[in-house]
Amino acid sequence: MTTINATALQHWISEVFIQCGFTAENAKISAQVLVEADLRGIDSHGVARLSGYVRLIQKNRINPNPNFTVSHRKKTMIHLDADSGIGLLSAPYAMKLAIEATHDFGSGWVGISNSNHFGIASYHSMLALEHDYIGFSMTNASPLVTPANGKQRMLGTNPMCVAIPTNQETPFVLDMATAAAANGKLEIAERENKSIPNGWAITKEGENTTDARALKNGGMLLPLGSHKDGGFHKGYGLGAWVDIFSGVITGANFGPWVPPFVSFLDPLPNLPGNGIGHFLGCWDIDGFQDKETSKNKMDLWIQTLKNSIPLDQNHPVLIPGEIEHYLKQKRIEEGIPLVDAVCLDIEQLSKQLNMPSPL
Repeated sequence: MTTINATALQHWISEVFIQCGFTAENAKISAQVLVEADLRGIDSHGVARLSGYVRLIQKNRINPNPNFTVSHRKKTMIHLDADSGIGLLSAPYAMKLAIEATHDFGSGWVGISNSNHFGIASYHSMLALEHDYIGFSMTNASPLVTPANGKQRMLGTNPMCVAIPTNQETPFVLDMATAAAANGKLEIAERENKSIPNGWAITKEGENTTDARALKNGGMLLPLGSHKDGGFHKGYGLGAWVDIFSGVITGANFGPWVPPFVSFLDPLPNLPGNGIGHFLGCWDIDGFQDKETSKNKMDLWIQTLKNSIPLDQNHPVLIPGEIEHYLKQKRIEEGIPLVDAVCLDIEQLSKQLNMPSPL
């Protein structure tokens, strides 16, 4: 395990994006999104994703210098064509549009089509917290998940996130996949040569498996809930909701047509939409009651939940986003830990682009 300073890592990632044709500003934003993932402990969506982005850029699947097209179809409802740009850029841009609409109308919603991989949803949702707004974001993704009672890849892990402002307490930030596990968790388990928990995935024959290479061997992820008795129809429903909001109503692709993240697989022919889709928005908590009252009540809500009786005294009740909040503080001080496979990836990418390694 190697540890790297967050600022040094962000600078190197930014330089990689510049080498790939990004403007300095777009490279900076994209690097911020990736490093935020690593700081918050969502290691599967941090620098570990960078080489995959580079390969997609080299295959002309990601436009390094997109020209976003914005259409204000309704006062609070906006469409953004991302021009095949990366979601690390289109999503923050969309959230800024949503924030501007919320300034004027109390809420704002942006549907994005013709985009690419999203990064961590919490980065985009938390942009609204700076304005004491509730932030909301979701994205569809390439099909890896079977529907409830199914045995075919039809939906992505389709994450969603809501971020709610507080006064004194850590903000409430729920960032979750709608599958039993995110694909990145299987990738991490494979890198560390570990098995995955039962209930995360099934083989292509439909049998339960603990093999971290299940997806590479033709298997599929299960919806949140894992099986009928666990309520996997609920995870399926949530994943379907994300897919409809992100793909169907935005003009992006949806279901099995969402383009694959890996560069060695080409998108399917006769696609019904454009690129990957995202859906973001925010609303002003001041619209329902006084802002300070709402924030103080959120503090009370959090304190009440955290003071509830834990199952194990060594593991107190936490709120969504709390672990990531404190882990970020720790990693800012101590550095970001990188597994050997990611370090090798960084070294190879540095050599490929004729850049000094940050390690």
